[in-house]
Parts: sequence; structure tokens; C-alpha cells
Amino acid sequence: MRRKDREITDIHVITGILDRCKTASVAMMDKDMPYVVPLSYGYEMKEDILVLYFHCAREGRKIDILKCDNRVCFTIFNEGEPLYTDIPCNSGYYYSSIIGNGVAEFIENSVDKRYALNKMFAHQSGKDVEFTETQADSVCVFKIVSKDYTAKQKVKM
Repeated sequence: MRRKDREITDIHVITGILDRCKTASVAMMDKDMPYVVPLSYGYEMKEDILVLYFHCAREGRKIDILKCDNRVCFTIFNEGEPLYTDIPCNSGYYYSSIIGNGVAEFIENSVDKRYALNKMFAHQSGKDVEFTETQADSVCVFKIVSKDYTAKQKVKM
């Protein structure tokens, strides 16, 4: 991390960023070209391990890529208020972000899929619902497990 003055190590601040954000951009390699897709997510922290949950259609480019190479990079961020100064190069935004690497793992077990979908729905809507086995089996569910992530922010003083 180049800007150590903006690094976040407090897990409560990191989970606060995860709570506020609703979309993760997930990058993967499609043969020799990168491919990035924004996805809604749910999450949980298991000590210092971040687990992100996603769902999508049961087929498509993303699924094909992840079946060939499940290594991914992700970023989660929120833009805050713009920061304008008299020196244009010092202008920008206040922000919070998390960037990490991990592996995507497909979840096949119906009970585990429903658990992941519940995590996602609760994160996205703030509501706790129970998904049926039929609902869970109608979608693809995968998770990214990451021990390798960093967080940083530029806050307004």
C-alpha cells in the first residue's frame, strides 16, 4: 500500500465499508484478456478472511471463465463528496475502497446456496428471507474467499 496514511486495518471500519457498498467489480482472465463484471454481493467475515457471495445465471461468459481459471481480483468502493482545490492535480473524491485477490468457488449444495442467497439478500435489502430449494437450484451461486485484501479511504476532515 503506497498511501499508508489512508490504509484501513480496523475490521469494524472495513465491515462498515462493506455494509455501505452494494456492488463489487470482479476481474478475471478470459484466456489472454481481462474481463470485469459488476455484481451485487453479500458477505461475511470469518476472523480475517473475507467471504463474498454472488449469484448469477447458470450459464454465460463469467461462468465459462471461472470454470477455466477461478483466480479473481475484486474491488468494492464508494465515492463520496468531490474535492476541488485551486491545484487541479490535488482535486479528487473522498472515498472508501477494498481491493483484494481470491479464488471463486461454485456452491453446489442446496443448503449452502440458500445460506449464501440469504446473506446476499440481507445485505442488499436489509431483510431476512428464506430461499426455497427450488429458488436456490434455479441460479448459479459462487463465493470468493480472500485472505489477501486491503482497505483504504480518504475522509473529509
